[in-house]
Amino acid sequence: MPTASALFTDRYELTMLAAALADGTADRDCVFEVFARRLPHGRRYGVLAGTGRLLEALPRFRFGTDELATLREQGLSDERLLDWLAGFRFSGDIDGYAEGDLYFPGSPVLTVRASFAEGVLLETLALSILNHDSAIASAAARMVAAACERPCIEMGSRRTHEEAAVAAARAAHLVGFTASSNLEAGRRYGVPTTGTSAHAFTLLHDDERSAFRAQVEALGVGTTLLVDTYDVEQGIRTAVEVAGPELGGIRLDSGDLPTLATRARQLLDELGATTTRVIVTSDLDEYAIAGLMAAPVDGYGVGTSLVTGSGAPTAGMVYKLVERDGVPVAKRSEGKNSVGGRKHAVRRHGADGTATAEVVSSAPVRPRDGDRDLLVPLVRGGQPCDDVTPADALRRAREHHARVREALPAEGWALSRGEPALETLTA
Repeated sequence: MPTASALFTDRYELTMLAAALADGTADRDCVFEVFARRLPHGRRYGVLAGTGRLLEALPRFRFGTDELATLREQGLSDERLLDWLAGFRFSGDIDGYAEGDLYFPGSPVLTVRASFAEGVLLETLALSILNHDSAIASAAARMVAAACERPCIEMGSRRTHEEAAVAAARAAHLVGFTASSNLEAGRRYGVPTTGTSAHAFTLLHDDERSAFRAQVEALGVGTTLLVDTYDVEQGIRTAVEVAGPELGGIRLDSGDLPTLATRARQLLDELGATTTRVIVTSDLDEYAIAGLMAAPVDGYGVGTSLVTGSGAPTAGMVYKLVERDGVPVAKRSEGKNSVGGRKHAVRRHGADGTATAEVVSSAPVRPRDGDRDLLVPLVRGGQPCDDVTPADALRRAREHHARVREALPAEGWALSRGEPALETLTA
C-alpha cells in the first residue's frame, strides 16, 4: 500500500495553520464542504469516486520525523506549528455522498467537521483524490453507456503516472469497466486483470505464424491474438489456422475500425470461428465507441482518452469553509461564490423511481415520498464508520453506482452536450 505523506499538500495550508495557532483561531469549530460549482462543459452528470481511497489515506496522513525535517529545510521553522503537526491525528467527523453516487452542480459530496486546524490540512488530500478519481469515473461511465453492455477494459497505465494508473483502473471498474491491464489495481482492489501481447511480440518472431503459435502454446486457444501487425485479413487467417476455430479472440488496434471489424467478423465466420470475439482498441473514447455501435464488436480496450485530461476533464471540485462556530460563512467573489452553512441533500424521485431533482439546503429538507438522503456518515471521531477492505469498499461502490444510475433520466445518458440531467434546487 502506498504511503500518504502529509507533504502531498500545499504550503499555504501550513502557513494558514501557523497564523491560526498564533492568533488563537485554530481551535474554532468549522465545517468544510467539497462541491463542484459546475460540471465540465456539456456534461449531464458527474460520478463521485475516490472516497474509499481518501478514507484509506486519512490514517496515514501524518507528520513524522522526516516530514518535519523537510518542513524546516523549506523554511517552515515555527516551533509552535511543528509541535502541533508532530501530534496531528485527524479527530473530526466526515459525511459525504456514497462513493459511486451521481453528483450535480452544488452537490455537497464531502463534509468535514473539525477544528480549523485539522480541517484545513485535509484540503489538498481530499481534492487531489476526489478530483482525479471523479474525473476518471465520470468519463468512464459515459464510455460504459456508449458500449451498450459490451465489456470495456481499462488499459491506460502507460499514459499516466504509475499511481494515477492504479487509481484510474479503480475508478473505471467502479462504474462498470470489467477489467484492467494494471496488476497493482488487481492486488490492491481486486480489479480483474487481463492482457495478452503487443505488436512487439509479433515483431520479435521471424513471422506472424511463429508468434501466434508461441502465444497459443503458452496461453491456450482461448487467448486473444493481435492480428494487425502486417495485413489484417492474412493475420486472421493465420490466427485461425494456428489456434483453430475455438480461438478466443482477435484484437484490432489500428485503421478504420468499423470497416475492419465488420470484415473480421465475416472472415472469422467463413473460417468457422463463429465464437471468436472481436476486440478493438486504439485511442477509443465514448464517441468512437458509440460510432462502433453497429459494428460486430465484442469489447473495447480504452487507454489514453480515459486517463488523460482530454478524455476526463477535471471535475472542478473545491473545498470551502461554510460554517464557523455554528455561524454560516460564505465567499461572495463574482463567479466563485459559495452558500454558507452546512448542507443537507436529498434526491427527489418520481413515482416510477426516476430521479427528478437534487435538493440542497442549509436547513433540513422536509421529506417527500421518493426522497433519498444523500449524505452518509463516513468518519466519526477520526475513525472510519465502516471497517472494510479496499476491495470490499470498491465492490460496494460499484454496486451502489449500478443502482443509482438506473434512476437517471434517459436524457442524462446522452453523449451530446446539454444541461445537467437534474436541476439542483437550493434553499
